[in-house]
Amino acid sequence: MHRVLTPLWHAYLNTLALALAALMSLSAAGKAADVGELVAERAEAEFGVQMPANGRFDVRLARDLPTQGEFIRDFWIDRKSGQFIANLVLASGDETRIWGVAQLNVSVPVPARRLMPDEIISEADINVVEMPWQRVNAFAVLEAKDLIGKQVRRMLPQGRPVLVQSVSPPLVITRGQKVQIEFRRGGLYLAAEGKAITDAFSGQEVRVVNLSSNRIIVGIATDDGKVDAKF
Repeated sequence: MHRVLTPLWHAYLNTLALALAALMSLSAAGKAADVGELVAERAEAEFGVQMPANGRFDVRLARDLPTQGEFIRDFWIDRKSGQFIANLVLASGDETRIWGVAQLNVSVPVPARRLMPDEIISEADINVVEMPWQRVNAFAVLEAKDLIGKQVRRMLPQGRPVLVQSVSPPLVITRGQKVQIEFRRGGLYLAAEGKAITDAFSGQEVRVVNLSSNRIIVGIATDDGKVDAKF
């Protein structure tokens, strides 16, 4: 025996179906992610181990493209320009082509003012700014802690990345400076006056002339500006 549904039951079932569809739609929408984040994740994966530790992608989509999606199925990027093309899967299950620019930026310490040779860099002398990775030299210092306390070897312009070779630990011996040469081995201790031929920071190898023998000696510069002779 078949039960005949009344119009009231039809209305109730239709309402229930619409509510269920709405819930499913909300659930699907909740799974959608920001397309910029999806692109950044894929771009990071493309760079792999070459991705800078403090780098991040600034993603700019072309106009009138979806800003939400489920995941990216296919992805291509030009590392130099940052231009990319991708196939985006939408919450509806449809697939669409998206494109734009994913610019890789890094945080870089730069001088807050022009720094002159022989200055010692302090924390106040450094600003950290973001700039495109393509504009950062491969030999640039990427961490502020690697600049603070260092001595400037050549003039550093304001706002530009600092090259590793442009700074050094503070010099404890300068060329032409008179220094004390010391030699220790077991209980033996010898000392003589010398003159530095090269600059040196603490722990660096330095060449000096023994003023008594006029002999060139190679030693290690110490924290107090003396030379630990090596024979």
